[in-house]
Amino acid sequence: MSNAGYRIVQEVDVPAKMRDGTTLFADVYRPDAEGKFPVLLLRLPYGKQFISDFGDHEFFVPRGYIVAIQDTRGRFASEGDFTPLVDEPLDGYDTVEWAAKLPWSDGNVGTIGQSYLGATQYLMSWTQPPSLRCQVPVSAAADFHAGWVYDVGGALVHGWMIPYAIFLARNTIDRMGLKDDLWPKIRPHLERSINFANPFTTEAYRRLPLMEWADLLNDVAPYLREYLDNPDDGPYWHKINAERKFGDVDVPMLHVSSWYDIFSRDGTIMYNGLVNGAKSEQARSGQRLLLGPWGHLFPYTSPTSKGAGEADFGDASLLDLHEYELDFLDRWLKNQNNNWDERPPIRLFTMGRNQWRDEQEWPLTRTQWTPMYLDSNGSANTAHGDGVLAKTVAGDSPPDTFQYDPDDPVPTNGGNLLVLPIGAYDQREVEGRPDVLVYTGETLQSDLEVTGPIKVVLFAESSALDTDFTAKLVDVHPNGYAQNIIDGMIRCRYRNSREQPSLLQPGQVTELEIDLWGTSHVFLAGHRIRLDISSSNFPRFDRNLNTGGDQARDTSWKIATQKVHHNARYQSHVMLPVIP
Repeated sequence: MSNAGYRIVQEVDVPAKMRDGTTLFADVYRPDAEGKFPVLLLRLPYGKQFISDFGDHEFFVPRGYIVAIQDTRGRFASEGDFTPLVDEPLDGYDTVEWAAKLPWSDGNVGTIGQSYLGATQYLMSWTQPPSLRCQVPVSAAADFHAGWVYDVGGALVHGWMIPYAIFLARNTIDRMGLKDDLWPKIRPHLERSINFANPFTTEAYRRLPLMEWADLLNDVAPYLREYLDNPDDGPYWHKINAERKFGDVDVPMLHVSSWYDIFSRDGTIMYNGLVNGAKSEQARSGQRLLLGPWGHLFPYTSPTSKGAGEADFGDASLLDLHEYELDFLDRWLKNQNNNWDERPPIRLFTMGRNQWRDEQEWPLTRTQWTPMYLDSNGSANTAHGDGVLAKTVAGDSPPDTFQYDPDDPVPTNGGNLLVLPIGAYDQREVEGRPDVLVYTGETLQSDLEVTGPIKVVLFAESSALDTDFTAKLVDVHPNGYAQNIIDGMIRCRYRNSREQPSLLQPGQVTELEIDLWGTSHVFLAGHRIRLDISSSNFPRFDRNLNTGGDQARDTSWKIATQKVHHNARYQSHVMLPVIP
């Protein structure tokens, strides 16, 4: 445990002028002592007091850092108009250089923060502020098309995106004096808050067309219309995609993410991309990755939660993240010889066995890529069907068939979420639906570790021009409890490209690849591995209406007949990264 040696002095609403003349305001917390200190910068759209409750200033200032917490453009104390993300690269650059010139600063600046505060770091990293020395993005998105607004599989991340737009709009409503007029039109659609944003009522999630939300929020969140008008990846999104800028990044980073985080995919992609493609050797060798077992909004210090959702990963999962970050920051902002460089670059938590361990790369070089094949006698519907997950390719088994009705979608039940309940939950009720195909492996005679990226390859057909297929990896406990581990989806129009969609040929067997991101989990002896296949996960993802039309404007839908093939020709399978 590090020692705290300074008392805290607070400077409120310290102005920073951006290059276009807009003034942003920060609260600055500094040591009550003579001398100069490195600065830790946090930038956010939620209000400076919101993030001060995380305790960054209470931890780092007594240990010899200045902490500056800034309202981003158009938010709370700061001037300007707010559009999420687009101003963060240049505003971030200007704010770093402002922080380096504070009267108490020694000229060295690092950035820290979680969620949007991590996104501001990724977006600023490629602008290369001269005074920036290191960054700690936590639970942060990097590709804002494939993860923030839409899933990598192409669906709108409906369960959090539109409630989040309303959450952000509250401050804009106040700034524009629209509270009495607009808020009464919004409030009836919201349930009571679960975390930092309000989930919708059941009726509000089902509202069609989706574009009506953009109409309602037109004056206070005009960007929502742009999101819905740009479902395909392309130039609109590229300007805020940090995954396209690896070669312009020149700072060490500590990437922090977790297995049930809504942005868990981004941490490993950014780590690998910068290890291999950052501008300098110091930046490439300075990348580090921490992967825990939590959900998105995990506590920083002395966490009371030992898992995510119903999962309890034990005392081993408790981590004082501030202490972990401090070693990294001391190395790069104070040049301390604390053996940070000698540590393995990756530290990850393996669920099931519930242990931390160190690794050298992602994926692990000792991975044994192991396919498990779908099989049945044509009746894999529900967990009581005849679906099997096998080590060998199916013979001439008939396909499994189900009806996907957008008016009766499969309900979301945990996973990598925000706003909706996050983490691991019992999937047996969902697996009782006839529109869920369930493939279960044999009881394991010994532990089986799966660590790394996972994908599902389906050979499927549909009666629709466009539809979705979902996949969920499940750990079935000896008592029958079915714990979701990781899941994903594919919107079929994006099966070949997120930038150039193409509709299906109804009735034609098509190969689909579903990205389940990554995990580290041990299926213990006595457990079984299961894969659930369906066509909806609602309201996490918007319902595919099966028309092939404009998802944001359509108000009608079609029922689709779905078939999943598994035989010697069509080898549908899940590829598991098994660790011997």
